This record gives sequence, structure tokens and C-alpha cells, in this order.
Amino acid sequence: MKKILEKKLTRNIIIAISAFAFLIIIFNLIIMPWYVSGSEVAVPKIVGMNESDAKRLLLENDLEPVNGGERYDERFPRGTVIFQKPPAGALVKENRRIFLFISSGVPLVKVPSLKGKYYRDAQLTLERMELAIGDTHMVQSQAPKGIIIDQQYYEGTEIKKGSKVNITLSAGENVGIRVPDLLGKSLSEAEKILKDMKLAPGKINYQPSFSLLPNTVIDQYPSKDGIIQEGGTVDLFVTKNVTTPNETDGEQ
Repeated sequence: MKKILEKKLTRNIIIAISAFAFLIIIFNLIIMPWYVSGSEVAVPKIVGMNESDAKRLLLENDLEPVNGGERYDERFPRGTVIFQKPPAGALVKENRRIFLFISSGVPLVKVPSLKGKYYRDAQLTLERMELAIGDTHMVQSQAPKGIIIDQQYYEGTEIKKGSKVNITLSAGENVGIRVPDLLGKSLSEAEKILKDMKLAPGKINYQPSFSLLPNTVIDQYPSKDGIIQEGGTVDLFVTKNVTTPNETDGEQ
């Protein structure tokens, strides 16, 4: 009985070894050659392309685009591929996943309120947000001397990191001219009002608008009720014509 069991065990071991050897032969002679002989593709260069065009190019080359996430990068506009993995020129199998990393543009920060602060306090506030003080104007006002009474951007306006914010400081109470409210006026009306008050228009900044007539004043600096000396200037932000896509197509 013992010899019979030993023969069966020996036979089972031989069968198992033979089966394992057969699988190794199949793997080496059929599966591996098939895998190794699969078509290879050179990864195209997609860095610098916008995301949709880059994905289209990869699909055309039998590769699978995968979004690897967004990163801030000042060198590339928002929506542009800034990095790819594997790199351009690498030989990979068809349907290989190619990771695209997309630029989210320049980081923006919200402008804080500076009104009521002294220069040094405002400077520290802006530095913490990676901003800086730009041009400084002094005008007469009822506010204590040295207090910020106006700023270039409204609180909450999003601007690029590293930008400068112009401010207006109070020079104390002296005789001066109160800046008129020019919002909603046409550019010609605003210029006439300033001239009549012995003031002058400063820099004219044109901004596109779909809802307002061209040459309408939508913002000013300094703001209304600020006090400036005779001959002082007021920067104006004015609307301009906006060409719609249909109008553009018609001109071509």
C-alpha cells in the first residue's frame, strides 16, 4: 500500500513539473514575443500647445492623453501644456498613457482695502500678498496727514502677483479743488467739466464694453470728492467698441 501511494505522489509531482515547464515554454515562445513585437510610437512634442490640440495630436498618434493637473507658470498662457511625461521623442507602445500638465496662468491675488492706513502699514499689507505700492499722490483732504484716502483698485479686485497698487495720501486740510463725479459721463463731457474746474484729464484707459456706449467714463482716479490742487489731473477709464465674432468674420 505504501509503495502505491509513493508511486501516485511521484506521478503527480512529475505532472506538475511538466505542466509548469509547458507554461514557461508558452510564455517564452508566444506571449513575450507578441508583447515585445507590439507597435511602438514616438511621443510627439506637445509642450507649448493648448490642451485640446495636444490631446487631439496624441489620439491621432494612438496614445492616451491623461490630465496630470494644473500648475502656475508665468511663461505659458492659461490652458497651455507646460510639461509632458514621457518626454517628446520617447518610444512607447501604442495606447500608452501620456500625462499632460497644464498652465493655470499667472497667480492672482485680491487687492486688500488700504484706505485709512498709513503708508508703512499699507506697504506691509501688500508685501504679505506679494504686491507692492506703486505711484503715490498727495492731495488735500480733511483726513489726517499721511492717511491713505484712495487706491487704484477696488478692494477685492484680482490682479497678478507682483503688481503695484497706486495710492493717494492725505496732505491734510488745505484749500484745494474737490474732484467731481465723472462716472457715466461721456469723455467729452468729463473733459469739459474738468476744464471748467481748472483740472485736466490724466491718463485715458480704454476698456471694452458690450453694454455701454463707447467713450463712457466707467471709473476715475482719484475718486470723486478727493481734494487736489488746481491744475491737477484725473485719470479716466473709458469704454471702447468691442468687435463681436460675427463682425470679425464679416470683415475677412
